[in-house]
Amino acid sequence: MLNEISYTEIKNKCLFIDVRSSGEFAEGAIPGAVNIPILDDEERRIVGTAYKQISKNEARRLGVEFVSPKLLSMFDKILELKKEEPYLVVYCARGGYRSTAFASIFSAIGVNLFKLADGYKGYRKYISEAIPEINENVNYIVAHGNTGVGKTDILIELKNMGYDILDLEAAANHRGSLLGSIGIGECNTQKSFEANIFEQLDKIKSKYVFIEAESKKIGKVVIPDCIFSKMKSGLHIFIDADLDYRAKSLKKDYVLNENWIEESINTIESLRRYISNEKVDYLQSILKQAEFEEVAKELMINYYDPMYMNKANEYEYSAKFRAEISAVKTAEEIRAWFENEIISLKDK
Repeated sequence: MLNEISYTEIKNKCLFIDVRSSGEFAEGAIPGAVNIPILDDEERRIVGTAYKQISKNEARRLGVEFVSPKLLSMFDKILELKKEEPYLVVYCARGGYRSTAFASIFSAIGVNLFKLADGYKGYRKYISEAIPEINENVNYIVAHGNTGVGKTDILIELKNMGYDILDLEAAANHRGSLLGSIGIGECNTQKSFEANIFEQLDKIKSKYVFIEAESKKIGKVVIPDCIFSKMKSGLHIFIDADLDYRAKSLKKDYVLNENWIEESINTIESLRRYISNEKVDYLQSILKQAEFEEVAKELMINYYDPMYMNKANEYEYSAKFRAEISAVKTAEEIRAWFENEIISLKDK
């Protein structure tokens, strides 16, 4: 009999096998899942068309025809994964035919697999309910600051010190600015973004979570309403730094691969809507000379800072910090403030 299990029973205790097509997987998956498609995108289209226009049996016959040549490689892959994780849980879109067939085939020959009840759809329902529930008990400490002060690095250092953080930019795979994808690839899909948010929130240990101030939209994804609203009502802190410090910080973040110059030139082209053609031409010309820090300073003065400060002035700040030496030093100063001004006052 096929072993069916719910996500709540098995999360963090298994390796998920996603048997949907690569296109479905790319749109959104359970974080950490391994994609072993039963059907590729074109095969899935053909089978679906046969199901609608001919018959169920014809769709099944085509499915068997497409899957049969792949069974040996699938078998080898499953055995390889079993060496790393004995609990393998298979899922498809809704916990239907594909995951049932996959798990049944291998379980029948003695390779025990579990099937995820309700599939990816069930997982999505679970996290869409869990995120607001966890978020309800969270108090966000929201870090503001102009581009380049190193807010993300400071969050990471606070995490290293044992504090809870929610890194929305990591969840999105985007830095939140117009140039935010340079060097790191495509922004995640909305489904992947929400899954990554859940993975972080599900691990928090306290009611205080440090988070970076963001616009509602990061790249092409949108922060869930419940989180964005809670951020606005949280504690707000401001981090400042001089222009040279910020330019060096941005260089560390953006000069990540050999294509950074080409990517930067192409992305800056889109700034013609906001700054003069002459300025864009100038920035592109000095980028060709690999003068990143000069470009960063120009963009901060003429584009980022004016735009950011309009939003930043909306808040009253519980504390202000100046980044001068390193993200570690600034994180230590924030920790001291947090322990002395927030935690100690709460305990009195």
